Amino acid sequence: MAVRAHLLIRGRVQGVWYRGSMENEAERLGVAGWVRNRPDGAVEAEVEGEREAVEALIAWARHGPPAARVTDVEVRWTEPRGERGRFVVR
Repeated sequence: MAVRAHLLIRGRVQGVWYRGSMENEAERLGVAGWVRNRPDGAVEAEVEGEREAVEALIAWARHGPPAARVTDVEVRWTEPRGERGRFVVR
């Protein structure tokens, strides 16, 4: 059963290859969606896929790539949209 989550990731998450690393991890897990930088320095993502895969990506988001210093990950569960396919960096 598919689930969808909106993530807001705070900390030192821009300029550390966070988005590219999340794209790689999402594709490895088979999760669809997108990730982008926000003007306030946070990273925002929408992720959709099987519950186990989405939860694994959320767990990854809590630490990110080696250069990142994640201080908070806000997760808001939303209705799945049937999104399939690629995960993209916006």
